[in-house]
Amino acid sequence: MAVYTDISEIELGAFLKEYGVGDLLSYKGIAEGTENSNYLLHTSTAAFILTLYEQRVDRSDLPFFLGLMEHLAQHGVNCPLPVRRRDGAVVSEIAGRPAALITFLEGMWLRKPAPRHCREVGKAMANMHLAARGFELTRANALTLGDWRPLWEKAKPRANEVEAGLEAEVEADLAALNDGWPSDLPTGVIHADLFPDNVFFLGDKVSGIIDFYFACNDLLAYDIATGLNAWCFEKDGSYNLTKGTALLEGYQSVRPLDAGEIEALPLLARGSALRFMLTRLYDWLTIADGALVNKRDPMEYVRRLRFHRQIGSASEYGIGIR
Repeated sequence: MAVYTDISEIELGAFLKEYGVGDLLSYKGIAEGTENSNYLLHTSTAAFILTLYEQRVDRSDLPFFLGLMEHLAQHGVNCPLPVRRRDGAVVSEIAGRPAALITFLEGMWLRKPAPRHCREVGKAMANMHLAARGFELTRANALTLGDWRPLWEKAKPRANEVEAGLEAEVEADLAALNDGWPSDLPTGVIHADLFPDNVFFLGDKVSGIIDFYFACNDLLAYDIATGLNAWCFEKDGSYNLTKGTALLEGYQSVRPLDAGEIEALPLLARGSALRFMLTRLYDWLTIADGALVNKRDPMEYVRRLRFHRQIGSASEYGIGIR
């Protein structure tokens, strides 16, 4: 979540007239995140999130994202629901941007998740994968292996400004991933961005999952690899084996991994780290000044990449321990 596009109360009041949600009482921009513009709204009936879809989101993908949220909610996954306008539409427009009004989800995201939270995240991810099986729409991953090279080429000329030698490192990673990336593992709908700020907790239990705007059809184990990157590293860059073990145990308590998925986990984790490093690097070098956005340091994921290069077996992530 972030804010790239400002809106006025006059624009917002006119927008809300298309919905049966009462009168606007207050609104504020949400700075966290990097992709879309988001506002927290309070009306006379409830609280909502207004999302304005920015340049990285293709309007033609919105039926997939919003339909997926409805499907998951109908199949036991707690997630926000798109609010339909009076005419039944879920996609609208404000300030020249496609937009949707989403129900507000109670809970908070954790700045310092513990192993018990990682176990619950693993369970929630697996339940989401299973619940999405019957969803009829499909969407290719727009940020997978074939998309990393074009993104890298945009940032490559200035990569060594971030750290000397980074250009050569990334080139070697891309070559290794291109040679070894698996194509025969179980697939389905994945979240593809299940970071702590996209999972809400009430106490020690997951209260819901948000922000499905990277969701797509891809390798299910790739989502797990992203989870390891997002939840199981400490601020000093070290991998927390206890958290990794908990996340993997939680996932497998709902959906056991097959042997091929386990074997591929180190390469998938390396690829996931590269994907997030590249988008962070591009934003770090190009994002406009003045946008209400938290720019994220790409070096955090460079360090994860270096860790994954040294992994010889998925057991080093905590799978099969105990």
